[in-house]
Amino acid sequence: MRVLYFGVYNPSYARNSILINGLKENGHEVIECRERIRAFWKYPKLVFKYLKIRGKFDIMIVGFCGQEVMFLARLLTFKPIIFDAFMSHYGGYVIDRGYFTKNSWRAKYYRFLDTWSCKLAQVVLLDTDAHIDFFVKEFNLPRQKFRRIWIGANDFIFYPMLNREEGRVKNQFNVLFFAGFAPLQGVKYIIKSAKILEKDKIFFNLVGAGQEKSEAMLLAQALKLENVMFKDMASPEDLKKMIAEADICLGIFGDTPKTNLVIPNKVYESLAMRKPVITADTEAIRELFDEHDLLLVKSANPESLAAGIMRLKNNPSLRDSLAQSGHQKFVEFASPKVLGRELTKIIIEII
Repeated sequence: MRVLYFGVYNPSYARNSILINGLKENGHEVIECRERIRAFWKYPKLVFKYLKIRGKFDIMIVGFCGQEVMFLARLLTFKPIIFDAFMSHYGGYVIDRGYFTKNSWRAKYYRFLDTWSCKLAQVVLLDTDAHIDFFVKEFNLPRQKFRRIWIGANDFIFYPMLNREEGRVKNQFNVLFFAGFAPLQGVKYIIKSAKILEKDKIFFNLVGAGQEKSEAMLLAQALKLENVMFKDMASPEDLKKMIAEADICLGIFGDTPKTNLVIPNKVYESLAMRKPVITADTEAIRELFDEHDLLLVKSANPESLAAGIMRLKNNPSLRDSLAQSGHQKFVEFASPKVLGRELTKIIIEII
């Protein structure tokens, strides 16, 4: 099968590279037609590139992020299109991050993009059933148009390693959080849990950038925390080293609607490296994982998170058990080859 992967995307976006690699591992020929520039000229350049490979593919996948690109894709081909929505513009920028009010013209524009980009595709991919339910209800779309494909992780980058010692401080328990500092991440609850645990030789390494980072740093400063360090977002290779040096990794802990809809990249990437993970107990998480795979705590509750961290710190066998079970669940259900196999079934269904 010849698959055209089309859009305005950076191939280093985890979602795109995972699915592309998964398709290749399942024997498909993947042709990439993409542009990375932000200016309007990306669209004429995309058209020019497309004309060179027109007719050389069987099905098109519009990669993340592709809401705007779906209109061009539908104009260019009558062949089946799978749209990897991955996330909602309206849900992310308006509901979760609150950049715009619900009655603003920008919110209406995002609703239009989310709605019609899905309508123009034969099949729309999302990462959880909870996320699909949100799209169906919020944008009045038919559920039969959607298929669930887990996010997964690039297992050629993230894989089990021996625990690294060069980045560790003796007798210090290392907790790693890495992500964009968006509201669904609940970083303020992580910092408040660090305050609870400040005398227990537990060190928090918070890696990333984003909307709430400045607020988080001010909170850590106000609480006079010496067990929290902030770092800028790292490259995948540097991040892999940090995960290897960590005793446990953190997921998401916010109380926004989106928190309940997604299983974030970092959960999969940490489990791919066979690390124990603590995250909020949500509807989305429960679709794939349970208490045998992750240590699940209450959302927006620093006391619950702090208790979970102490439980793992004091119980090495539990850490090992969660890491092993979580890693096995990743291998069986969310590795690129498995996701490529699931995507193949969808392609065969609509060709």
